[in-house]
Amino acid sequence: MTSPSPSRPEKRRFIAGAKCPACHAMDTLVLYIERTPTERECVACGFRDTRPQATAPKELDTRVNSSEAQRAEETAPLKWLAPP
Repeated sequence: MTSPSPSRPEKRRFIAGAKCPACHAMDTLVLYIERTPTERECVACGFRDTRPQATAPKELDTRVNSSEAQRAEETAPLKWLAPP
């Protein structure tokens, strides 16, 4: 956890409509933006919690981002049937 520099105050943002999980007070949660990991705190009771770091979702496989070998492996020639 990083501490704020003494020359400027730490950036924080109130979370509108949020309830504290400990004291259930409405609109008392503050989100500290510049801390890593992001931390929230209740200004009424002092409850503190850290939010897990969000990971980027895996990109979906498409024909644009797949390799030529992978596409060749997944494709098969068509078999034409003789008319009855």
